Amino acid sequence: MSDNIAFYTMIALILAFAFAVYRYEKKKTTTREIALIATLAGISGVMRIPFAGLPNIQPTTFFVILTGYVFGGNVGFMVGVFSPLVTNMFIGQGPWTIWQMLAWGLAGASGTFLRVLPKKFFKIGFAVYGFLWGFIFDYIMNFWHWLFFIRPLTLQSFIMTNITSFYFDLLHGIGNFGFAWFLGKDVSNVLSRFKDKIYYKKID
Repeated sequence: MSDNIAFYTMIALILAFAFAVYRYEKKKTTTREIALIATLAGISGVMRIPFAGLPNIQPTTFFVILTGYVFGGNVGFMVGVFSPLVTNMFIGQGPWTIWQMLAWGLAGASGTFLRVLPKKFFKIGFAVYGFLWGFIFDYIMNFWHWLFFIRPLTLQSFIMTNITSFYFDLLHGIGNFGFAWFLGKDVSNVLSRFKDKIYYKKID
């Protein structure tokens, strides 16, 4: 029964992503917008590769959140969804890819929440937000690990799975905090200029 739950969950996610992509393509999506998403997803995926040797420290989460902040939740979600497809071509594809697509897609979509921050608080606000997303992302991945590899599937085993991964979750959060603190404003400005020069239509 546990194996069936894992299998059905995977199928449900695949169908959900297929439906999301289908609905997005049915909108008035321009070739410029498609090229934008492909470019940003490529950048996001490649950025992770130089940090592959470090334990759970990579700039993809920070970058995906910024795409949602600058270009809107729809673009942020799509960039997050396609980023692991790019990076895992080099690091390795597997059943974890679909869960990374979910986690980074949600991170990208949530980037719009940063728009409520006053400009003078953007640096610290984004850094804290990135830190929190390090844990949120890894809790999603922990759920995948628990669902597929841990038996029995109980509340206790789920809690223990998250406790044992705390060190790696913390490193992800610290990495996001550092990238956001030192690079967040500059990368945001670059993306904003890119939007102004190449992508004139506002996306939300």
